[in-house]
Amino acid sequence: MVVFKWVGCMKYTFKSKLVPLRQEFNIQLDHINEVSNVQLPTETLTSQALLDELPQPIWVKSKQNQYYYNQAICQYLGKNLNQHEIIFWQNFIHPEDFEHFIVLWQQALLTQHDFAKECRIKHVQKGYRFCLISVQHHPKNLNNFAWMVTVNDIHEHYLKQLELAHQVTVKSQMLDASLDGITMLTADGRVSDMNRSACLALGVSINAKKFGMSWLNLLPESMRNSGQNAFNHAIKGENSHFDGMMVIAGQPAQYWEHTLSPVLDDAGLIQSILCVSRDISPQKMAEKKLKQVIELDELTGLYNRRAFNKIFKKTIQNARQQQQSVGFLLIDLDYFKHINDTLGHIAGDYLLQILGQRLSGCFKSGVVVARLGGDEFAIIVPNLTDESELLQIAKTARLQLDIPICYAGQYINGGMSTGCAIYPRDAQNSSTLLQCADVALNDLKISGRGGIRMFKSTMFKAIEVATKQLALARAIIQNDKIVPFYQPKVRLADAKVIGFEALLRWYDKEGCIQLPSHIFSSFQDYELATRISEIMQLKVFQDMTQWLDSGMQLLPISINAAPVEFLRDNYAETLLNRLAQFNIPYEMVEIEITEQSLSERGSDYVIRALKLLKKAGIHISLDDFGTGHSSLTRLRNYPVDCLKIDRNFIENMHDDPSAMAIVKAISQIGASISLNILVEGIEHLEQLDALKACDCHIGQGFYFHRPMAFDHITALLQPVDAPDSES
Repeated sequence: MVVFKWVGCMKYTFKSKLVPLRQEFNIQLDHINEVSNVQLPTETLTSQALLDELPQPIWVKSKQNQYYYNQAICQYLGKNLNQHEIIFWQNFIHPEDFEHFIVLWQQALLTQHDFAKECRIKHVQKGYRFCLISVQHHPKNLNNFAWMVTVNDIHEHYLKQLELAHQVTVKSQMLDASLDGITMLTADGRVSDMNRSACLALGVSINAKKFGMSWLNLLPESMRNSGQNAFNHAIKGENSHFDGMMVIAGQPAQYWEHTLSPVLDDAGLIQSILCVSRDISPQKMAEKKLKQVIELDELTGLYNRRAFNKIFKKTIQNARQQQQSVGFLLIDLDYFKHINDTLGHIAGDYLLQILGQRLSGCFKSGVVVARLGGDEFAIIVPNLTDESELLQIAKTARLQLDIPICYAGQYINGGMSTGCAIYPRDAQNSSTLLQCADVALNDLKISGRGGIRMFKSTMFKAIEVATKQLALARAIIQNDKIVPFYQPKVRLADAKVIGFEALLRWYDKEGCIQLPSHIFSSFQDYELATRISEIMQLKVFQDMTQWLDSGMQLLPISINAAPVEFLRDNYAETLLNRLAQFNIPYEMVEIEITEQSLSERGSDYVIRALKLLKKAGIHISLDDFGTGHSSLTRLRNYPVDCLKIDRNFIENMHDDPSAMAIVKAISQIGASISLNILVEGIEHLEQLDALKACDCHIGQGFYFHRPMAFDHITALLQPVDAPDSES
């Protein structure tokens, strides 16, 4: 854009056009006087003539408050402003611009200060155009004028500048819209420009971008060494990367990855450094979440099996190098499956969550707690001092279940079984140490759940036996080798058969009959125990139905129930449904339980089942009475019909006076509270006579009958219409 300066114009005018202008002076003077009817000074008329020769639109204000508009401005506006009133020029300024311009004009008249203002002026043909109006007070070489106003048409330039500004704004908006931070650095590491994301990442105010600061100083101290190394590579013409966490006050922590690239000029020299910063927080969060999925148990927040194995191996390696001991605990929750089956998996999950929280916060620093899956937990104790410390930690863990845990109005605490082992005393590596703790835990389960068991080498034999028994039980079930045998119950007075006890027998590969003691461990396993019980019940009921269909007189049959069978709290309902399917009278069935069923966890379900069965007419017999934690309260409160005196007392009656006394006492108690007393294991006449003397009336044993198969029992039964032998 060419801006005309008044002084420059005057130099040109006086040198080249002064003579012609003077020749035309008289003509111009006459014309002006005619128009204005004002006698102007000769100097003024000369200046007006000069103004008309200029191509630039100009108007002036004299010291006498008179105005003159040169021909250029009159042609620009299409009006001879000299023929109109003084303020006529105001009509050609855009109304929106005029308000500000008139204020500036009035202030200039008062202060006699120059000013310039961009305004839209109405062109005679092109409409409003952007012009630069310059107002100058007392211009040089025009001494008769107080003010001179020049108008420069800058419309084309203005549009180009506007377009350029728009492009810059669009580019700036595009950069600001980018999620990546874009920062331009000078060769000495100072910030020359940055977009919005970069400002946010580095904590620079978006509204007050004052660049020139050191880029490294904007980085957290923990990232400055990495940033300096990356910048050093970039200034050498190499691309470089680094990342780190940015923490801005009042904002959540973010992870940014920074890439520095050199920017070269036409000569191939490094002009600046471009730093592109990318927010990788979602990626880091995903990695963190993935790590949690990989290493942490989702339910409890404890280490999972995968992480446990890594930590366990590393702990053993460190202990080997530092010659230290490591304690290890393997924990199972007693009858946890029962909670899932009765209250639902939500209740079971809640128990695991609470226990996990308690275990994670009750031990000293360094102790590692993990959930291996299901209801199985593990605890690693590095730098163990001795066995007593490990036992104390096991007790502390066990106490966490003593604190009440309530779900849906019910306490679901339960019990805990713990197996313990120590490195290097019991094993030389992590896998073997885990096996030792597992052996101790299983040894504890075989003898009864609940408690703490320290590993001993002799336990391997018991585990081996239990494993074989479980495998054998599964094979017997799969091959349908289970068969019920029946041992008669007799009246001691006349040896008359009055009922039977159904006993489990099974055939081996050679077809020989075997006893249940060979699969004893299966009765500690819920799945196996309930499956065996189901097979026994169905076969007994089939035999009873066959006897009924053949017209035989049916005698009551007792069926044994293992304590573990009651843990799903559906034992009674299942049994009653089966009896209904076979149409067998309920009074023809008796259920035998042991005292252990009434003392272990889950006894509430046993009692509920017994009451339901008793109400239906099924008799209840308490087996092995006197050998466990016998309680007379059970005889009063529980629905028991018969007490069975264990065979151990019968075997020792003649050698141990206390055994005879116990038999007499039990017999008297039964008579006083209207309970039947049945004596097991009668094998000699001397035993029979002694029992009669103790006022015992019912018994069973080899002296009378051995357990028999179905065919032999059928021979003992009488037809329904046969006369009673007593009659």
